[in-house]
This record gives sequence, C-alpha cells and structure tokens, in this order.
Amino acid sequence: MKQKGMTLIELMIVVAIIGIISAIAYPSYQSYVEKTRRTAAQGKMLELAQWMERAYTTNGSYPTATASLPLALRNIPDTAPFQYKVALASGATATSFTLVATAEGSQAGDDCGNLSLSNTGVKTPAQNCWKY
Repeated sequence: MKQKGMTLIELMIVVAIIGIISAIAYPSYQSYVEKTRRTAAQGKMLELAQWMERAYTTNGSYPTATASLPLALRNIPDTAPFQYKVALASGATATSFTLVATAEGSQAGDDCGNLSLSNTGVKTPAQNCWKY
C-alpha cells in the first residue's frame, strides 16, 4: 500500500524552517521600513528648505513660525498615521532657520531619532543617518 500525504515529522521540519526564515527576515524588513520613512522625511525637509529659500528670495526674510510652512510638507507621510512632524526650531529668525523632524509612532524607535537641517546645510544626527 502506497502512503499519501506528509508525516508529522515532515510537517514539523517545514514549520521550523519557516520559523527560522521569518526570525531572520522580519527584523531586516523593519530596518528597511525605518530607513524608507527616514529617507522620505529627509526628502520633505530638503523640499521645505528649498521652499524657505524661495520665501527668502521673495520676501527678504525667512518665515519664523511653523504655521506659515506648507501643511503638505510638515507631516510625513501626508496621510495619518504620521511618522515624522516637521517644524521650525525655536531659534528661527528672519536670517536663519533650523528645521526639525520629530519621529513619532513606530518611527520613534529609530536609531537616528529626530532629524534637523539648518539654512547653512548642517544636518544632524550625522552618523550615517543622512546617507541615501
């Protein structure tokens, strides 16, 4: 008589292999998701810095209040749940600014944490967080 199907041992081996693969793959996936969100925030910050420079060229001064920044550029992604919120740092003046992206939600555990970009191009944190 010919046997059909799988034995319990074969099934357990398959389950063990799937468990090992998922234990390795899931943290790697989470890391890539965090990097993608961080890169999106950096792109929005650079876009907002360009907007600030255009405002300076037009008006002769930088906007000094977060409320004057375009809403579409302040929340990353544009739809909830937000992963970063971008605002002007408290020391913004008519001649200088620093944009700060505050990590929120699941992105709050990111190794890079909050990001900042000044009108002179200084980016923090510097440790490989602004690499593309």
